Amino acid sequence: METVISQTGNASVFKEKANKILGVNLQDAKISKSYLSVAFIALLIGGTLGLLQGLNRAGLLELPSWLNYYQVLTAHGLLLVVVFSATFTIGYFYAGMSHTLGGLLPKVRTMVWIGFWLKIIGVVLVVIPVLMNKASVMYTFYPPMAADPMFYFGLVFVVLGVWMACFGGFIQVANWRKNHKGQHLPIFSFFATGVFVLLVGATAFVAVEVIFMIIPWSLGWVDTINVMVARTLFWAFGHTAVNIWYLTAVSAWYVIVPKVIGGKRWSDLLTRIVVIALVIMNITGGFHHQIVDPGISESVKYMHVFMSLAIGFPSLMTAYAMFAVFEKTARKQGGKGLIGWYKKMPWSDVRFLAPFIAMLAFIPAGAGGIAQTTNQLDQVVHNSMWIVGHFHLTLGMSVAMTFFGISYWLVPYLSKRVLTKGMNQFGVVTTVIWTIGMITMSGAMHTVGLFGSPRRTSYTTYFDNATALSWDPYLIFLAIGGTLLMIAAIMQVYAVFNLMFFAPKGETEFPIAEVEDGEAKTPYWTERWGVWIILMIIVVAMAYVIPLTDFIVNAPPGSPPFKTW
Repeated sequence: METVISQTGNASVFKEKANKILGVNLQDAKISKSYLSVAFIALLIGGTLGLLQGLNRAGLLELPSWLNYYQVLTAHGLLLVVVFSATFTIGYFYAGMSHTLGGLLPKVRTMVWIGFWLKIIGVVLVVIPVLMNKASVMYTFYPPMAADPMFYFGLVFVVLGVWMACFGGFIQVANWRKNHKGQHLPIFSFFATGVFVLLVGATAFVAVEVIFMIIPWSLGWVDTINVMVARTLFWAFGHTAVNIWYLTAVSAWYVIVPKVIGGKRWSDLLTRIVVIALVIMNITGGFHHQIVDPGISESVKYMHVFMSLAIGFPSLMTAYAMFAVFEKTARKQGGKGLIGWYKKMPWSDVRFLAPFIAMLAFIPAGAGGIAQTTNQLDQVVHNSMWIVGHFHLTLGMSVAMTFFGISYWLVPYLSKRVLTKGMNQFGVVTTVIWTIGMITMSGAMHTVGLFGSPRRTSYTTYFDNATALSWDPYLIFLAIGGTLLMIAAIMQVYAVFNLMFFAPKGETEFPIAEVEDGEAKTPYWTERWGVWIILMIIVVAMAYVIPLTDFIVNAPPGSPPFKTW
């Protein structure tokens, strides 16, 4: 592995060379461990708030007067959807870029640290008004509900932190390409590039919304806000954010899991095409969250249904590739029969078990997403608890469980420790408890949503209405599942910090699978990132220029700010 040496003196050069010999750059590892630590602390706090929310929604817990349901919901969503997911993603990809690109440039390290502290400052600024009950606007923070301006300034700092990390990644990749002309970017860093491109593209929309619309409105500089434009800009970010973390999980499925099971990576060309396709088509899927909104023409909605469904094709390609790798590897290891080869999979290895269950979970999660993309079906489930169940399947299982599986090798690798047999078994138990909890909770959410239970309200019987009372048995299962998830979250956080500070010292491999022997060389056009970004911008323009122009030119009456809690 080529190491980039800082020109700051003999001591620095010696330290860099020592890190190379030891297999992990300790300066780079400190960055990733800091991001991962914040991620799992956010998981613990967010999970606790989720349990309070679930117990309250089931009618089993009455929150104190100083803490209302919507405060809890806002903090839960932001901590898990924004903080946990984004910080894990950045920490994970920077560990991989350091490993595959020969160590981080000194200026890139500086940028990532600046990004880290910007995010920390942003999270603090967001949390303070939430705790003061001045920002109970939920994760979506839709106008016309208005939070304290500090809440929105905090979001700006979070976005700036993400941008610093992303642009640091771009500089690192550009430096590697400059020194390796004509070579393919290592596949892990190729995934990182795609994720960072999407992160910048998605957060650009929400940055425009917050900086140029919501902050002046919340400060009273303007009297009203165009709600349709704000909603549209939010979902260009919100939908893409989910798929950014999905693409992060997919990177582990393609690159890491085959190595863990002793196999080879499936088709380098197909893998890169999946990344490119998701980058080009992803942002345009945001409008399916507004498919029942008024003010959007049928032709525009039809175009967005097509664009949203198109994202499913890379997912189908991934499903084929993954199960092909599993079968091929198992048969090489002696697996036989139509389904008997499954016995050769390392089911007792948490590094495989957790992401495998995550893959399986994406089958019903993806099917649910298709239902929500279709106008007629979405009218049945829109703004019901079904949506919450779907979201927990995608982020809470497909993404989070993959992240959990990653942590059992990534944290020891960064900490120069090893995963023991006992901690592996502990991880397997944690994975099983999380799986049972999420299936129980998400299943209850989907079911009660079909029966009409609303999405964003605290517990109520609507004056003992018979329909509302019929939801209660299912909400009890929601609470049971949430309790199991809290237990698993505590176990997972314990495992991470045990592996970071207390596990036995030793060397852990960064598992990156090689391609099959004799595979055809991947064509170099896959490296034309300038072309893919231009295509992404063109597709985004096709999706958003016409409706946004219509919302501005034929603007509905603007809304003043409201505090509804």
